[in-house]
Amino acid sequence: MPPKKNATDNTAMRELKRALREDALKNLYVFHGEEAYLREYYLGRLKEAVLPAGLEEFNLHAAQGKDCSLDWIEQAVDCLPMMSRRTLVVVTDFDLFGQGEKGRDRLLSLLSGLPDYCCLVFVYDLLPYKADGRSKLAALLKAQGAVVNFQRQEQGDLTDWICRQFKKAGKGIDTEDARYLIFLCGDLMHDLASEIGKIAAYADAPRVTRADIDAVAIPKLDAVVFQMTDAMARKDFDRAASVLADLLHSREVPVMILSVMGKYFRQLYTARLYLNAGRRRDDFTQLWGMKSTYQADKLLDAARRFSLPWCRYAVRRCAETDILLKNSYGQEGEVLTALLMELASGRRVTFS
Repeated sequence: MPPKKNATDNTAMRELKRALREDALKNLYVFHGEEAYLREYYLGRLKEAVLPAGLEEFNLHAAQGKDCSLDWIEQAVDCLPMMSRRTLVVVTDFDLFGQGEKGRDRLLSLLSGLPDYCCLVFVYDLLPYKADGRSKLAALLKAQGAVVNFQRQEQGDLTDWICRQFKKAGKGIDTEDARYLIFLCGDLMHDLASEIGKIAAYADAPRVTRADIDAVAIPKLDAVVFQMTDAMARKDFDRAASVLADLLHSREVPVMILSVMGKYFRQLYTARLYLNAGRRRDDFTQLWGMKSTYQADKLLDAARRFSLPWCRYAVRRCAETDILLKNSYGQEGEVLTALLMELASGRRVTFS
């Protein structure tokens, strides 16, 4: 089944940006979410806004969750600022909702009476943020604090950011090539920032090309397998076999390769259904939660070359091969190659 697309609420993020612009920061924040790059960026902005330059060590109090306790947080909050209007207390990976009843009562008392001079930030990095929505503590965080979820960015925003990052490095990039980079390396900004730095340093010309990207960027497994299965859809068996051989040589887990192949053909099947029904590309990308229009266009183009029964057959063969693969220890490469040869033939079947 395609992934369910969660509704995105950026209210807390917009409020944080406004507060930073207007010097109207709250006393309490919770920073969480999978987009670590943005989370660290806005934590840095918060530090710059709260702490005077040169006096950070006197007014910044930080601790990791494993080295932290309620006693430490209470003491840090009570510390008065030195030659500054405010102090900043940053607590990373502290389990707010796992402190027991007495601990939660202490937190309620502390957080509801934070002094004006203190800005307290709970940051979630390795530990997931799981709020108990029925608790008084969750209600207080919602009412008095700002729970900011740093989510993966939409493709349009991410593309603009990529273009700005290349511009800072003295390079230009076309929008389509920026979208290709997202497809190839994923949509997490931390990973993209590393790849942008390498590509900008490698490119000789003022404008980055797709060849520059392919030369130095490290693609995600999903992107490599997508390229292999796309080559199969184009009946380019030599290219598909070469990519599979490289994947097996690099010791990628065969069952993971097959898993991504299966996802591709489920998407291809869906694309064929949507084409038959006259649906739009945006409907297809929304169903699968795709960030990359490059990937969606490739799938829709491939789906035009295959019948609905063939797409259904390909999905079924991937599922059957999954069972075979798990019972073929030591022969996984041969099993995948056999499936590749069968599907790369692209024969028009009439299965019901």
